[in-house]
Amino acid sequence: MSPIAAVTRRELRSYFVTPVAYVFLVIFLVLSGILTFYAGDFYERRQADLQPFFVMHPWLYLVLVPAVSMRMWAEEAKGGTLELLMSLPLTLAQAMLGKFLAAWMFIGLALVLTFPIWITVNYLGSPDNGVILAGYIGSWLMAGAFLAIGACLSAVTQSQVVAFVLTLVVCFLLILVGQPQVMEFFQGAMPRRLVNALAHLSMVRHFEAISRGVLDLRDLLYFLASMTAWLTAGVLTLDLKRTP
Repeated sequence: MSPIAAVTRRELRSYFVTPVAYVFLVIFLVLSGILTFYAGDFYERRQADLQPFFVMHPWLYLVLVPAVSMRMWAEEAKGGTLELLMSLPLTLAQAMLGKFLAAWMFIGLALVLTFPIWITVNYLGSPDNGVILAGYIGSWLMAGAFLAIGACLSAVTQSQVVAFVLTLVVCFLLILVGQPQVMEFFQGAMPRRLVNALAHLSMVRHFEAISRGVLDLRDLLYFLASMTAWLTAGVLTLDLKRTP
C-alpha cells in the first residue's frame, strides 16, 4: 500500500470511530433537504431540476467543510502526534494529500447520500440528468477547494477553533467575491480589469457555471488549481514549522 493510501485509509477510519462523522452526515442531509424543498421554493418553481439544491451548497459548505478540515493538522499538533507522523517514512506532501483525499471522499459520501433528492425530482418530472450530474461534480470540486483551504489553515495553528474561523472567513470572502452587489461596490473604486480579475476568483461563479451543465475547462482548472495551491501552501507551512 502506498503511503498516500495508508494515510487516507487511516484518516477515513478515524472519521467513523466517533459519532462526529454520523452527526455531520445527518446535519448535511437534513439541511440539504430543508434548504432545497423549503428555502429553495422547490415546489413553487414547478421546474424539474435541482438548482434549488445546488444553489445552497456554497453556504452549506461554508459552515460544514471547516468543521471537517479544522482537525486535520491542528489536532495532530495539539495532541503531540504530529512529530510521530513526520517520523514515518512518508513526505509532507504525501501526508497532506492522504488527509485531504480522506476528507474529500467523506464529503463525497455525504453528497452521494443525497440521492433521494435526485430520485424525487425524477419522480415528479423529467429533469436533465446530465445537468444534475454536472452539478454534483461541480459541488464536489467546490467542496475540495474549501477543504484544501481548511487543510492549509489547519496547519497554521494548534487550535481547531482558530482553524475553523480562519477557514470560514477565507471561504466567505471567496463566496462574496463575484456577487453582483460586491462587484458594483468595487466598480466605482477600482479599474475594470482589476474588478474582472477579482470576479474570476469567485468560487460561486465557477460553480454556478458547472451546475448549469456547462463543463468549461477553465472552471475545472480553477478548482484544481485552487486545491493544488492551498495544499502546497499547507505543505510549506508544515515544513517551516518543522524546521528548527
